[in-house]
Amino acid sequence: MNCPYCSNEDSAVLESRGLPEDVGVRRRRRCKKCDKRFTTHETVVKIDLRVIKKNGRVEQYDREKLLKGIGKACYKRKVTTEEIENLVDEVECKMLNRRTVEIKSSEIGKMVLNRLKRLDELAYMRFASVYLDFHNADDFKQFVLTSQKSFGFAQDK
Repeated sequence: MNCPYCSNEDSAVLESRGLPEDVGVRRRRRCKKCDKRFTTHETVVKIDLRVIKKNGRVEQYDREKLLKGIGKACYKRKVTTEEIENLVDEVECKMLNRRTVEIKSSEIGKMVLNRLKRLDELAYMRFASVYLDFHNADDFKQFVLTSQKSFGFAQDK
């Protein structure tokens, strides 16, 4: 944090308090160069993205919802929380670099699938079963058969 008096980048936090209604944090700081004190207010920057659902309804993008869905697909797999966080960071970065703030949920699903495919085969298939809305075992079987080629699985004859 730059000092407003001398522009020094090095400051010490003396006190931190939450702002009303959890909108951020108020920090009292002291510049290590000029020794003057100043206050900063830090707030979380929300991503301004809207998701267009399959039924046409539009809702605000929710990172936690995406993390939860990917987390379910990765349940009891050797995928770390950090890897899941990085996957979501990649998807968010891709979404934020688009020209529009609205994105179809199906596009988000494709981005997640492409990244999960490289991360963990079973998590990829679990996520696909929900994302692609399989109706029965035959749908899943067909998906597995077409996925075998991309994973290089040996096919039974």
